[in-house]
Amino acid sequence: MKNMTMTVLATAITLSFSAAVLAESMTKPQYTAAKKDVEASYKAAKAACEPMQANAKDICMAEAKGKEKVALAELGVAYKPSAKSRYEARVAKADADFAVAKEKCDDLAGNAKDVCRKQAESAHTAGKADAKAQMKTVKARAAAGETTAEANEKATKKIAEAHKDAAEDKREAEYKVAKEKCDVNAGAAKESCLTDAKARYGKS
Repeated sequence: MKNMTMTVLATAITLSFSAAVLAESMTKPQYTAAKKDVEASYKAAKAACEPMQANAKDICMAEAKGKEKVALAELGVAYKPSAKSRYEARVAKADADFAVAKEKCDDLAGNAKDVCRKQAESAHTAGKADAKAQMKTVKARAAAGETTAEANEKATKKIAEAHKDAAEDKREAEYKVAKEKCDVNAGAAKESCLTDAKARYGKS
């Protein structure tokens, strides 16, 4: 038990958890201790950002906060494993990556910055869509269990719908990126670019 506690605390310090640790069940005291350690690590990371200037500091702060949120979400999975807690951990990762990516885009200007933002949004949408699809898949399979063939058929349909919805969300986000890239052009060139983007992503 002591070894497991040390393992959880060590991984919390680095704000990362191995699959082996996450597979273990945690007691309330272990969870509380690990949570405090994650919070302490965040404070140290934030303090390290203080001497930095301008956007470099903003990026550093976003990274520190994002890692804290991800670590806390993963602690939640280790403490109370469920489809919901795993979903929240995936969303936390997507949100953290998005926050950092947005800050990095601020180093750019003009259309390059706009495209960077759209790409960050696209990756964020994809991450959340995949997390949602995964949660629905797990729930559908759990509901079906090993009951009837009809239940399994319904689960299969729900899983297919979840992945279809995720694909549509990602496709829409990618289309927005493609449109943003067209803004670097003007006149006929821009119109041609937009027409190609619509054709590629099935827009009328």
